[in-house]
Amino acid sequence: MIGLLDSGVGGLSVLRHVQAQLPHEALVYVADQAHVPYGTRSAAEVQQFSEGISRLLLELGVKIIVVACNTASAAALTYLRETFPDVPFVGMEPAVKPAAEHTRTGKVGVMATAGTFGSERYADLMQRFARDVVVFEDPCLGLVDLIEAGNTTGAETEQLLTRVLHPMLAQGVDSLVLGCTHYPFVRPLIEQVIAAAPVKPATAVTIIDPAPAVARQTRRVMQQRDLLSPVTSPGTLRLFTSGSDAHMADLVAHLWGQQVAVETAVWHGKTLICKG
Repeated sequence: MIGLLDSGVGGLSVLRHVQAQLPHEALVYVADQAHVPYGTRSAAEVQQFSEGISRLLLELGVKIIVVACNTASAAALTYLRETFPDVPFVGMEPAVKPAAEHTRTGKVGVMATAGTFGSERYADLMQRFARDVVVFEDPCLGLVDLIEAGNTTGAETEQLLTRVLHPMLAQGVDSLVLGCTHYPFVRPLIEQVIAAAPVKPATAVTIIDPAPAVARQTRRVMQQRDLLSPVTSPGTLRLFTSGSDAHMADLVAHLWGQQVAVETAVWHGKTLICKG
């Protein structure tokens, strides 16, 4: 059984790739919508929330945890590995390395959150892989909130993306990193905004989502630790939210085009407990 955690529905974009890589594994996903977004919270808060969710996932029987949130990975991944030394954790990080390798103009754009940009993990990535390119960053303030509200195609979201992307494109950015797991849900709109840009590089813009690589890494870790399920039937899926289960169900239906049951988990201090 694999556990996944995020501040909201963003990690569902990762979950889909994990399902494709590991179709026989049972999955448990927790969206901490009581505290979304994580991007503007302190590292200490994100660590506390991530620990509480991880304890719940372990109580439910998961054998590996995917931190399907860039902000939580940046703030809490090392902390979680130290707190739960016997549990394998797989985290997210902005795909700066492949972006730097793909660019022809030498200019890379990164869409992430303030929490990710301000982290030591991100600074390390930049030092290791981005010394020979120019990186343009934008924290995309408000974008996670729009996606959590189901606004993946509306004018407000398009305007925000235009404000973020058109200046990057005018500077010659031809390699764009989706550094938050929510952002793949607006990828079609991102592509439209890029196509409509009045000034952009002559080469095609490459959009890089790290989720497929994270799913492959999850499979590798499970193989190395002999954690793969022996069953051949399709794996089950349980979704939890610390917010409104009805809103989460509606949002999943909007994003996935299918109805999925959602259960509720409730915070009691620092402890997250399954309701009912």
